[in-house]
Amino acid sequence: MAEIVRSILSETVAGPIDVVGDMQTALEAAFDKGPGVVVNAGTGSFAYGRNQRGQTLRAGGWGFAIGDEGSAHWIGREAVRTVLQESEHGEDSSAFIETSLVHGLFKAWGVRSFLDLARAGNSVPPPDFAALFPAVVTSKDEIARNVLREAGRELARLAEVVIGRLFGEDLSVVPVAMTGGVFRHAELVRQVFYNELRKADPRVQVKTEVVDPVEGALRMARRAAG
Repeated sequence: MAEIVRSILSETVAGPIDVVGDMQTALEAAFDKGPGVVVNAGTGSFAYGRNQRGQTLRAGGWGFAIGDEGSAHWIGREAVRTVLQESEHGEDSSAFIETSLVHGLFKAWGVRSFLDLARAGNSVPPPDFAALFPAVVTSKDEIARNVLREAGRELARLAEVVIGRLFGEDLSVVPVAMTGGVFRHAELVRQVFYNELRKADPRVQVKTEVVDPVEGALRMARRAAG
């Protein structure tokens, strides 16, 4: 795929062309050429790191059907799953429908009942679960907050895998950065991610700002241009 893109661009762009993925540009944006781990939580999710010897490692990023824990897609799917489960146990389903989370999910997908929500969630091709993320992140319902907390934990687990396999005990400080819309818009996810990661490894130092991979791409382009 990289060769195809490079071939197409070479027809209109003069000079060397380097085709890289969002993992590399995110890492570059966060740490330039230095060591660190960047965790992405957007439509999908992954953790990607580089140690002081230049070795790299990825965890996650296996796609929405079998992975992408903590991503916007995962959050939307978990919200639907949990809401449907809760609707079976509540005594007053009409009151449950009026909660901000359920109302937001129904509105986002244009459905009016739990049965319609289940049908939409199981439709082929699969629905856009990531489109439900705004309804979850703006809701104050405890179900929504629990889903966001679990997203933070899942993202911390991805980072732990990379840190454990890539750094061992080599560094006294392990820099970690966040990127993606989930981190940018969900403060609770950021808080839980930070707390869980610090609890697992006190060496972790998390950058407070959410980095933009575009900055990494620009930096790499400037470096290539000399």
